[in-house]
Amino acid sequence: MKRFNLPDLGEGLQEAEIVRWHVAVGEAVAVDQPMVALETAKAVVEVPAPFAGTVAVLHGKPGDTIATGAPLVDFQGEEAASPRTPQQTGSGAAASSATAQGGVVGQMPETDEVLATTARNTRGRVRAVPAARELARRMNVDLESIAGSGANGLVTLDDVLAGAQSGGGRLGLATSAMRPAADLTETGELEVLRSLRRAMAQSMTLARDNVMECTVFDDADIEGWQQGGDYTVRLLRAIGVGCRAEPGLNAWFDGTTQGRRLFHHIQVGIAVDTPDGLLVPVIRDVGNRDAVQLRTEVNRLKAGARDRSLPPSDLRDFTFMLSNFGVMAGRYATPVVVPPAVAILGAGRISRDVVAVEGRIEAHRRIPLSLTFDHRCVTGGEAVRFLGAVIEDLQKPA
Repeated sequence: MKRFNLPDLGEGLQEAEIVRWHVAVGEAVAVDQPMVALETAKAVVEVPAPFAGTVAVLHGKPGDTIATGAPLVDFQGEEAASPRTPQQTGSGAAASSATAQGGVVGQMPETDEVLATTARNTRGRVRAVPAARELARRMNVDLESIAGSGANGLVTLDDVLAGAQSGGGRLGLATSAMRPAADLTETGELEVLRSLRRAMAQSMTLARDNVMECTVFDDADIEGWQQGGDYTVRLLRAIGVGCRAEPGLNAWFDGTTQGRRLFHHIQVGIAVDTPDGLLVPVIRDVGNRDAVQLRTEVNRLKAGARDRSLPPSDLRDFTFMLSNFGVMAGRYATPVVVPPAVAILGAGRISRDVVAVEGRIEAHRRIPLSLTFDHRCVTGGEAVRFLGAVIEDLQKPA
């Protein structure tokens, strides 16, 4: 019997949700045969079989969340004793290709040896996924009092939430307020956040605890635009202009080391609303692409975000963010900066406003703009100069 544990699917993610199995118990599988589709906070990843053999046990069903390092599939048979290695699979180029597609390549932990530790390490520290440890700290839950439900006693997020609900934490959960009154004829069921919504909750908590946000507002008069102007592409172009005028907003900030990293290339993460939650695909090198290239890339990323087909490489390392919420509704907002980025531009709904032009009254189309920045490393002057450069570019006829 050989066990294949869930490997790190990239970006240090601590868990993944089973979307669908491509194999069944008793089925013989070949090396690299698609085995299971797993949904992470980033994307849906297809995990191939690490070696040939017969499936003995599937650890989980669709909808279950599996922690990184926990058992995923057990195999039986002679072939299962020879795990695949990069040398056995061929050239390094093939491995790189598989990685780019979100697959699992190289030598992964296949046996229980990686989990052959107790719930505490040699220093007596309780084993817990990082997100669970941070949640326990915020809720004042004692990890020592929690029995982990993960592999070999690993404490998960659900364990911490259960411990807080049972009184193990000083803050506890507002579960009593969430319970409907007994005399209500219709009640809603409590929905446990999964996948994208769970990742969003964690990202927003991280932003709340680590960013000193400040927002400035203004409007860009676009009455001079040619009919049929591409709203999103013009915003991307303007962001490029703004970042060249104030490079400090195209940056990452590390609060621990009190250092920032400025970037030459502008990688803009665009918030895309999907039925499953929020995804932020990244448009690369915005400052060096023309309008046609930008529109083509926007269309590709939006379609991939909505059908969850984007590889993880399209969902990481943004250096600036854009929330184009005005295509649905809303004039102004206070968009949230997700670290390590330091700024996000929000674009509201275009409307006709009454403006004074050389002593007369006219109605002009205007875009409401909301720029949120991390005031720990971006000054107010830098922020308003950036916004001024964005407005100046947006107000050009073409």
